[in-house]
Amino acid sequence: MKTNRLIIFDTTLRDGEQSPGASMNLAEKLEIAHALAELGVDVIEAGFPIASPGDFEAVEAISRQVTGPTICGLARCHAEDIDRAWQALKDAAKPRIHVFLATSAIHREFKLHMDKAEILRRTVEAVERAKKRCADIEFSPEDAARTELDFLAEVVEKVIAAGATTINIPDTVGYAVPSQYAGAIRFLKENVPGIERVVLSAHCHNDLGLAVANSLAALSEGARQVECTINGLGERAGNCALEEIVMAIKTRGDYFGLETGVNTRRLAATSRLVSRVTGIAVQRNKAIVGQNAFAHEAGIHQDGMLKERSTYEIMRPEDVGLHQTELVLGKHSGRHALRQRIRDLGFHLDDQQLQKVFDGFKALADRKKDIYDADIEVLAESVLHSGPVVWTLEALTCSGGSGSVPHAAVVLWHQDGTIHRDASTGDGPLDAVFKTIERITGVDIKLSEFQIRSVTVGEDAQGEAHIEAEHKGRVLRGRAVSTDIIEASALAFLQVINRALLRDQLKLNPQTEAVKKVVSG
Repeated sequence: MKTNRLIIFDTTLRDGEQSPGASMNLAEKLEIAHALAELGVDVIEAGFPIASPGDFEAVEAISRQVTGPTICGLARCHAEDIDRAWQALKDAAKPRIHVFLATSAIHREFKLHMDKAEILRRTVEAVERAKKRCADIEFSPEDAARTELDFLAEVVEKVIAAGATTINIPDTVGYAVPSQYAGAIRFLKENVPGIERVVLSAHCHNDLGLAVANSLAALSEGARQVECTINGLGERAGNCALEEIVMAIKTRGDYFGLETGVNTRRLAATSRLVSRVTGIAVQRNKAIVGQNAFAHEAGIHQDGMLKERSTYEIMRPEDVGLHQTELVLGKHSGRHALRQRIRDLGFHLDDQQLQKVFDGFKALADRKKDIYDADIEVLAESVLHSGPVVWTLEALTCSGGSGSVPHAAVVLWHQDGTIHRDASTGDGPLDAVFKTIERITGVDIKLSEFQIRSVTVGEDAQGEAHIEAEHKGRVLRGRAVSTDIIEASALAFLQVINRALLRDQLKLNPQTEAVKKVVSG
């Protein structure tokens, strides 16, 4: 490997999924894994196989179906963890087992109840066991940033001797500052025999907003792998954001002298995909991929941009896949043009799925004047994540206003072929719609989060409704899009109802694969 080549290790599917509310089902993980491969990341950490049957299934499926990147699975320094990880990874063309154990004094005393000698013994045994199954072994001394440097160096030396090929230095709780974190990398390079034989890696959390800064500082001292996530997704305040680290390297090549294998023009599309799948919106002023990242409102900025773009832009929006939303299709466009545009947007649909998108596209073209890329994306995404339903929305009406009692009437179709109608009042039109749906379905859910946002631009833009609700102690999500935000909200709410009912069906019949796909969302 060239010393100026930076390895991008993406952990969106493992560390990123640990972010509250970001759990993904198998189909969603596969979709993101394929997108990461197309993006050009070097390593995909696909999950923690022993954590759950779902995690094992996801790592195994990604290992078999996703080609290009190294596929990595996480394991504690336990024999059963390592064996389980290898079972999930064994079909990958390029597998990696990632072993970890905490090393800091606070973790040794309060979490592990182990002394230094026991830590050393466990780490060596684990790496040796993993090495017998897989040539590519990564080791992480958890909470390395708060570990005594002499002991950290001792641990790293032992695991290199045991066969580790990548040494990751995690700032697990986001405590480090750039000079301190860079100093730890420098200390290891200067004091660990054999350090030149391995790749040093940075894994930084963003609790103090320093994850990217700390990772870049590590690169200045010779680290050549960065562990990161799309949109900076992750526990608490998140991880180092992949799009930020990649564009920092690309934009400041004069300073870092490094390169990556990432196709930066796929960054915006991958960011949108992860946001849609997880339901976690990207903040408008988010660096690189935020809605305002390349927006200029101040008059003096606009004047400068008109005269010379580089006065206020250090990157081109095209370089990250952002552009002015383009009208690419109309109501008279054919199936072939739609297929090509869907491929350009990064979706992989079979003929049956394409037909469903085409039907939805024609219906949408009759409802709104202009069709944008984002409209096509939500149609494709809805087809990819469709499945069996108990209740379908047939029609709804609602009214409200000052001096009147808001009310709604709803017509639903049940999977047994019957039509059900009811009406209700509420605190507002949406509340009335939700109460009516609950009355018809007999399902009572507790709404915990409700958001509406515009998908595209213009007066006839589609609105996206996102709902999180609790049912029998479980959090369920629903998302729907329509040019009518009341309809979008009703569809999202009904999606949650369906998932609640299908979850109950799954308990009665655990082997129903179609139901399993839906309720895991």
